[in-house]
Amino acid sequence: MSKSETDLGQVADSLLQIEIELRQLGLWEAEPPSPEALRSTQPFCIDTLEFTQWLQFVFVARMKVIIENDRPLPAVSGIAPMAEEHFRTRPESGSGLIRALEEVDRLLSGQ
Repeated sequence: MSKSETDLGQVADSLLQIEIELRQLGLWEAEPPSPEALRSTQPFCIDTLEFTQWLQFVFVARMKVIIENDRPLPAVSGIAPMAEEHFRTRPESGSGLIRALEEVDRLLSGQ
């Protein structure tokens, strides 16, 4: 197995862990946001989506397409700090989700 195949497998595993964490937090949504909300030009669609919605419907969805089509992975990722900020004011800790995002950041940034 080549390094890129190993990387794709590890990233795919991390995406699954993100989904598991969102589900455990009760934040995985069955219905996607409106197409208009998904067309936001702001980072993380901050003006139209909750961070966890962006994570599910933009980040995870796009990463799955990249993996399924054997496309190059992004070279940089810095999502965990955004998650930390999001959960700072929430009753749930999100610590498992933050750890999963730190792993994705590490894998994509090659650290």
